Amino acid sequence: MPNSNKLLDGRAIAAKMHTETAAEVEALKQEGWPVKLVSISIGDVEASALYVRNQQRAAEKTGITFEPRYYPADIGRDELVGIIQGLNTDPRVTGIIIQRPTPPHLTERRLQRTVHPLKDVEGMHPSNIGDIVYNDLKMGPCTAVAAVQMLKSTNTRLEGLEVTVIGHSAIVGKPIAFLLMAEGATVTVCHHETRNIAMHSRSADAVFVAVGKPGLVTGNMLKPGAVLIDIGINEIETPDGTKVVGDADFDSCAEIAGWITPVPGGVGPVTVATLLRNSVTAAHLQRDHYASEFATRKSV
Repeated sequence: MPNSNKLLDGRAIAAKMHTETAAEVEALKQEGWPVKLVSISIGDVEASALYVRNQQRAAEKTGITFEPRYYPADIGRDELVGIIQGLNTDPRVTGIIIQRPTPPHLTERRLQRTVHPLKDVEGMHPSNIGDIVYNDLKMGPCTAVAAVQMLKSTNTRLEGLEVTVIGHSAIVGKPIAFLLMAEGATVTVCHHETRNIAMHSRSADAVFVAVGKPGLVTGNMLKPGAVLIDIGINEIETPDGTKVVGDADFDSCAEIAGWITPVPGGVGPVTVATLLRNSVTAAHLQRDHYASEFATRKSV
């Protein structure tokens, strides 16, 4: 087991972020801009129930109104798109969350594109993801932003840092790479076609892993003192029952890493905190948008 100084405590980082978010939520409320999130779950409610409860609990602690909505699995695409478009134009709603999974006939990508970029608190609209490429981050994908935030919390200098990202999904691996490149890091992205992942990870000052394979990264794949950010969440069966683990073999990696994230209690809490911080950003952007529109109409 690692020295506690090595552990990147996601719950502690998230608590600090929640305190800052609560202050901003109260300030917006005083300006007449209360922050309100609407969560949309479709079909298999149980699959996302834990996430919804965690989001609602965290939101309400910071003063954010959270409204969970549930729709049947056979809801038509046009009907659901119409509902989302209605939320887009409702000034009382400042953020929209599409819970996963979604039924096969309602692709996540299509639904995410339907959410207005200014209300996309998950940071998954193509417009918001595209802003990362241009180093103009407003609301990025929560897990990717949270993972990079955890690296920053170590006070590691990012300029010139050698980083290996294992996993190249559109909402985690790729955004992490672009976020780090914007900070001046040199980034290598590995995926299922990479021939020798260990060759890349052993030369890295920091390793991010998000592939959904428990135990993929082991201690002998790390440079001594490297930072390991484990984003994986996997359930495995042990003699003592079901256990949640990441994509890294924690015990062997903890002996080598300079910093390491636990699973659970690492990136997860910071992801929720990032969602709420995005919610405040969304409210600010909408306030400024409406103020600009009002000024334009007044001057005509």
